Amino acid sequence: VQLQASGGGLVQAGGSLRLSCAASGRTFNNYLTAWFRQAPGKQRELVAAITSGGSTNYADSMKGRFTISRDNAKNTVYLQMNSLKFEDTAVYYCAARWSDTYYLSPARYPYWGQGTQVTVSS
Repeated sequence: VQLQASGGGLVQAGGSLRLSCAASGRTFNNYLTAWFRQAPGKQRELVAAITSGGSTNYADSMKGRFTISRDNAKNTVYLQMNSLKFEDTAVYYCAARWSDTYYLSPARYPYWGQGTQVTVSS
């Protein structure tokens, strides 16, 4: 499966962005898809994940602000980000794995998109 992330940009603190992860492959709907982010000098961290059945998981710092969703008809997973903070600035990546078990470790995800930059100005 091939993934392409888009939707990043520059936004003021308190603003919103919606990221998209478009996938190729007829079986994408059977994959768990996750969003990770990596800020300069920091490790890549899990932001949110969604199973093929639509169950979601979030990192604690994103709960209530970020929403992950998927549109299986469009082979696309979204990350709606609200109330953005300066510390949300990072490159955001979508990733996928053939399983409905999510993992915090990026090494567990064999498929990756190219990343999209999100910059939040304070």
